[in-house]
Amino acid sequence: MLAPPRCLQSESLIRDAFQLTVKVLALRVLPQQVGSVTKQFAANLFNQPRLRNVSTSAATKLVLLNQSFQSPQDLPTPLLDWAQREQCDTCEYELQLGYDYWQADDILGAILPTELPPPTSFETVGHIAHMNLRDEYLPYRHLIGQVILDKARKITTVVNKLDSIDTTFRFFKMEVLAGTDDMLAEVKESGCRFQFDFSKVYWNSRLHTEHDRLVQRFQPGDYICDVFGGVGPFALPAAKRGCYVYANDLNPESFKWLQANIRTNKLDRQIKPFNLDGRAFIREAFDQLRQQGRVGQEPTAPASVVPDADQRPFYTFQHVVMNLPATAIEFLDAFKGIFYGFEDTIREHKIAMPFIHVHCFTKCDEPEKDLFERISSTINHELTTETPNAVAHFVRKVAPNKDMYCVTFQLPEAVAFAR
Repeated sequence: MLAPPRCLQSESLIRDAFQLTVKVLALRVLPQQVGSVTKQFAANLFNQPRLRNVSTSAATKLVLLNQSFQSPQDLPTPLLDWAQREQCDTCEYELQLGYDYWQADDILGAILPTELPPPTSFETVGHIAHMNLRDEYLPYRHLIGQVILDKARKITTVVNKLDSIDTTFRFFKMEVLAGTDDMLAEVKESGCRFQFDFSKVYWNSRLHTEHDRLVQRFQPGDYICDVFGGVGPFALPAAKRGCYVYANDLNPESFKWLQANIRTNKLDRQIKPFNLDGRAFIREAFDQLRQQGRVGQEPTAPASVVPDADQRPFYTFQHVVMNLPATAIEFLDAFKGIFYGFEDTIREHKIAMPFIHVHCFTKCDEPEKDLFERISSTINHELTTETPNAVAHFVRKVAPNKDMYCVTFQLPEAVAFAR
């Protein structure tokens, strides 16, 4: 495998330092012979990524051979016999490779100390490449950013997440490593268009699969309570699916962009946005939906996001999404007594308890046991892996000893009806 010359750098990127001359043995053939030799002797060809095995030279073509062949005597006997039979001779051929040929990991491997593997992993958020560099890479961060900017298609801004985090609104501060200081991102996901200021809200493109997984559980006409909704990665696809969503986020910037995204995607009649603390929102959302859907009271769409033709004896949510892994479990106490006083109505009409989908982190060797114990402690009701409709779904590994899960369980009546 070809590699650029090693050139340790720590400040500005010197692109001319990665020139490489490659000398190979070539077989001079007629155009009509190219197909035969490349098919019969494919394993003996140059075979390097992003480079052709055949080069033109006047009226003939040059078939480039494997670098291990230094002279005609090194060629395997079948290839030599073919060349003699077809009256083809060999020659030396030079390729000039420069910075544009090499990929990001090639360049980073050449400029960083050998003990540092090339850090080419990043999250793409619209035109932004979002990196999370470890401390040992920080002296080289601007070089790394410039290489990523050069090599990643459609990337115009490269940022690195800093250690400091806003403890109230849970977004990380960013440092621009290369490119333009433009944090206004546009992302298309699940058939929806999202816009937001990436420096002021939380967005994780790696959760796309998790967003889709949960939304696929929802049925058209379901009512969804999205407690930590951000800019709408759950709410908008759910609404597109035909659900009615109460979506909330405490961060004013997230709330602003949630409202904008609702308008952009023309989902005003299906999503009602809130800007409240999580506990306050849970109470408010359940109360509003219940009151606006009472029998005999005309629902008021779009403000209530209750469809005009939908008349039920008791309105409540079918699903509650709680995507704040660091602290979401702590907010489960808001469901204690959420249906207190409505026990008879719920039981008379056989109204099912909502499913709670709570995202959480765990560092334990027995993650499911840890998560169910923490949830049970918060709601003061025992849940285990044996509880019907309760399951812990692995989402992703966020660090070597830290995993993200989504625990789904049906709200126990004992909790919902508690005083």
